Amino acid sequence: MIRDESKERKPNGVAFGLNHLSVLRNLQDGGGQPGAGHAALQLSRDEKIEQISRHFRGIMETLGLDLSDDSLRDTPGRVAKMYVDEVFQGLDPERKPAITLFQNRFQYDQMLVEKDITLYSYCEHHFVPIIGKAHVGYISSGKVIGLSKLNRIVQYYARRPQVQERLTVEIGQALQEILDTEDVAVMMEATHLCVASRGVQDIQSSTITAFLEGRFRQPETKRDFLSFIH
Repeated sequence: MIRDESKERKPNGVAFGLNHLSVLRNLQDGGGQPGAGHAALQLSRDEKIEQISRHFRGIMETLGLDLSDDSLRDTPGRVAKMYVDEVFQGLDPERKPAITLFQNRFQYDQMLVEKDITLYSYCEHHFVPIIGKAHVGYISSGKVIGLSKLNRIVQYYARRPQVQERLTVEIGQALQEILDTEDVAVMMEATHLCVASRGVQDIQSSTITAFLEGRFRQPETKRDFLSFIH
């Protein structure tokens, strides 16, 4: 939810009439995410947990695991709750972070950078973790956002099955729309356990992606951003 402070007649507010469905266009228009009419969005939390638990129990039984074992008996339910309430909570539009915008009262006209934001996501190809950090920057067009909200936006888009390239773009585009500015930068460095723990089993490599738009495409601004995060 984006909170319109000015319409609530509170001080230092800013009018920002943005439909939340527009902010969530990447969630609902593709990229493997459920559309607005998808049956998954009609299920309650408990219904999702029950169905996932049942299917995961079948997977475990197919693998030959003994679900009468004390250590494994409750695993299907634990996994289901983890999927719904934690690692894939970004699939639920109701979990979108509430955003409050304020006027840039101090006329700060340089870039603002939030670096080393903890990033946990899941590779949509193998459903194993992507672990890393994100760096986010923007230049205000008259609106500013609480610092913790940058972290929450990153986490919201990360908490779903992802590919790193799309995740980087989704965060960047969401910030452009929320802040009403083209001047947004996102850089992400992450380790993919689908590379580290299976297949080639390379535990040293990491993947870097970037979203640089507006003034961040200019060599000097880009250089300043990179110097801030390194």
